[in-house]
Amino acid sequence: MLDDLRAKYAAQEASQAFLRLYDYQNFRHMFAVLHERLNGHFESVNDRARSTHHYWAESSRDLIALIDELNQDLQGLNHAGIEVALDERYKEAIRRCDPWLSSSGGSKIPDDFEQIMVVKYEPIFLQSDMAASLKKRQSAVSLKMEGQGSYAIVYSYVDPDYGVKFAIKRAKRGIEERDLLRFKREFDVMKRLSFPYVLEVYQYDQERNEYRMEYCDDTLRGFIARRNNKLSFSSRKRIALQFLYGINYLHGQKLLHRDISLQNVLLKVYESGAVLVKLSDFGLVKDQASEFTRTHTEMRGTIRDPLLHDFKSYGVLNEIYSIGWILSYIFTGRESLKSTDDQVSRIVQKCAAHDVAKRYQTVREVISDVEQLDAKPIDSPA
Repeated sequence: MLDDLRAKYAAQEASQAFLRLYDYQNFRHMFAVLHERLNGHFESVNDRARSTHHYWAESSRDLIALIDELNQDLQGLNHAGIEVALDERYKEAIRRCDPWLSSSGGSKIPDDFEQIMVVKYEPIFLQSDMAASLKKRQSAVSLKMEGQGSYAIVYSYVDPDYGVKFAIKRAKRGIEERDLLRFKREFDVMKRLSFPYVLEVYQYDQERNEYRMEYCDDTLRGFIARRNNKLSFSSRKRIALQFLYGINYLHGQKLLHRDISLQNVLLKVYESGAVLVKLSDFGLVKDQASEFTRTHTEMRGTIRDPLLHDFKSYGVLNEIYSIGWILSYIFTGRESLKSTDDQVSRIVQKCAAHDVAKRYQTVREVISDVEQLDAKPIDSPA
């Protein structure tokens, strides 16, 4: 049977554009032929769906025969112990074409037929050693409310397929259109960021106005408040540097967070005691190359620089002020600016100096001084 299959497809032409996609020695030609024939039909169907909504009679019969041939030959391979999976996108395309294909008189393509995604530069046939089976349960999962802000609520849930906890951030119903746009923009900004100390987001649901993101165990405020009496200086320094590296990355992307707070700095906490800082809540983020912020936008943000007169003019030096507050809390556990005469206090006071010319001018300058703080490399693995 396998010999017959190889011989059948060897007699059919396959272009190099499709042969190069497959490196399976025995069935490379077969997969290339089927892939090329499917693409030819799908491109024609897309074209006709945009014009007459009629697929020719001969082409319809050929596509019906091709689908039957495809199913039969893949089944034959699987019976012979050669497990081959067809790309899910093409399975779905065949499923959508099957109801309207007719063997006589041509086929009427539905008016609402969605264009087929034609795959040209990657294989659509995968053997078992090149594929992974993914389960996706359709049953609902229970959500646990973790917190809420002015225009969104955060829930957590355990994914039943992977046994991993994720978070969902959902826009509140009835919020103003501008806040909803800000919510969607928050996702778009975070989706394009990739850095260890910035929260990852995965998928936006347009119907529910929510998006999925990685789950964090605690806020900076909660983590330090519960451990303030026993948290070592070296652990505090490592947390401070992770936080600063994250902010420095944002500034390198020409972004200003504008809402740095003890609640918006999250931590993933591991059983070993190690922690990983994650910057979150980008609802007020400012792209320095964008005009999104209105001139008269109301002042927002938890930690506000007293020298800031309007939100539109928010700049790096105002962010440095907020950084000083966060560093003070990390090293003391108190929500006030550290003012004693030691290394940490000098850094904090320089961040919050009333004369902006005397403040740090970049986050890199803050990082340089924090890295030089004296700390014994022992205690906690945080």
